[in-house]
Amino acid sequence: MRVTVISTVLNEQASIRRLMDSLLAQTRQPDEIVIVDGGSRDETVAEINKYMGRLPLRVLIVPGANISQGRNRAIAEATGDLIAATDAGVRLHPRWLESLIAPFEASPELQVVSGFFLPDPQSPFEVAMGATVLPALDDIHPDHFLPSSRSVAFRREAWQAVGGYPEWLDYCEDLVFDLRLRARYGTFGWAPDAVAYFRPRSSLCAFFLQYYRYARGDGKADLWRRRHLVRYGTYLIAAPTLVALGAIHSPWWWGLLALGGILYCRRPWQRLARSWGDLSLKDKLWALALVPIIRLVGDVAKMIGYPVGWVWRFRHRHRPELRWRK
Repeated sequence: MRVTVISTVLNEQASIRRLMDSLLAQTRQPDEIVIVDGGSRDETVAEINKYMGRLPLRVLIVPGANISQGRNRAIAEATGDLIAATDAGVRLHPRWLESLIAPFEASPELQVVSGFFLPDPQSPFEVAMGATVLPALDDIHPDHFLPSSRSVAFRREAWQAVGGYPEWLDYCEDLVFDLRLRARYGTFGWAPDAVAYFRPRSSLCAFFLQYYRYARGDGKADLWRRRHLVRYGTYLIAAPTLVALGAIHSPWWWGLLALGGILYCRRPWQRLARSWGDLSLKDKLWALALVPIIRLVGDVAKMIGYPVGWVWRFRHRHRPELRWRK
């Protein structure tokens, strides 16, 4: 099989070498690498061009292209029958590509293979962030897992059959792409060793913006409606009711609220305890305290972003591509 690795980049000068160096280190080298730059204003393209001759590399500059447009352009220009997608800013395990294409070699009928991703933290805050927002391997049910396009491979014909990545979406585009592939081809292959490491957000402000954009994308695409409604019900009805009951009737109601918060943070705390390594006692305590704060900030960002996406969807309701499930 001829394999093309594709990625999109925008203003990634500070981090692009991690991706390029990890591509150089692959045990199974790609036959081709196609990178689309969306109009970087820094030296991203110059940094990538330093790898010309060492990698089978092509760089396309498409100013203003969003992630979906960039990926679709890269795939359209690719000559490989098998497409392996990743993102700028990640660091790929040396066996990433080897592991990602092995299921296709074992099962020629497969159309899609899910890889995995893990945090690459560089501070105690980022350790807490990764443990709070990212699943561990034992959290994953492969039959239901929807891969991030940080680490996924698919046949070019499958991409073509579902119309490619949805170019009307600026965020959550890979989820819609996954769901359309799942509807057409059923269960994906699973390659848990095809790991892309990426750095979690390093501040609450950056995290808030990230999750606001994710939730706005959910609203635009009409994704996870029930999940968002449960969140609104919890924060706007259940929690205020328990606070009021605690003030009016008995403080025991506040205990019930605290228990709910503990249960909500239980799994992130478990992941944190397995990932904090040689952090000092002070940093471990700080990371433990950060988990509920990160959860709260993320939930608030989602509750603000989701209706913004829905307003956009309502205003554009006559666009046929919004009925993407049909």
